[in-house]
Amino acid sequence: MEKSEEKQLILRAQKDPQAFGAIFEEYYEPIFGYILKRTGNVTAAQDIAGETFFKALDRLWQFKWRNISISSWLYRIATNEISQHFRAQKKRHYSIEALLEQSGIELADEHDLAREIMEQEEELSRAESFREARKALHQLPEKYQAALTLRYFDDKKISEIAEILGKREGTVKSLLSRGIAMLRKRMAQPIPAGRVIGTKEAISPASKKS
Repeated sequence: MEKSEEKQLILRAQKDPQAFGAIFEEYYEPIFGYILKRTGNVTAAQDIAGETFFKALDRLWQFKWRNISISSWLYRIATNEISQHFRAQKKRHYSIEALLEQSGIELADEHDLAREIMEQEEELSRAESFREARKALHQLPEKYQAALTLRYFDDKKISEIAEILGKREGTVKSLLSRGIAMLRKRMAQPIPAGRVIGTKEAISPASKKS
């Protein structure tokens, strides 16, 4: 979705909450996938995804267009929710079903959320190497976890990660470089030169276009 389209969608949703359904349909799956990769727990990912979209809907009226994509805004909310999840396990959780029921949103194309979740879970279960990488990743400080996951598991550009994390691109590159070095040390098996086990891309910061 182009940013001009996103801007118009935000403006419509601010006047008519029903239009938020289009935002949900467009971004639920990638946001849920990112959260699942960070937590490795389907139930927790469902809860956090629900909270992410509840907060997005609740804060929509505050959103001011500054050429930051809806996607980056949602990823930023999700990243904050993940941090809170790790710091405080006891908190109220919202389900996607509750979001749709309480907001009155009706999706144009009904998603089989249970099926999507099962598919994501099966994908994780098949990726033994990913589970090992995630275990090592969780030993790193959160700022490195977020940057590495967004770059090498969600295929985000440096500029997009900077938007999501609210940091300069140079800072993001530094986080990635240091994070990769720490991750290599924590992996049970040595990481092949220039590649994180279980990722699609070589992990050298210079290997992808910013």
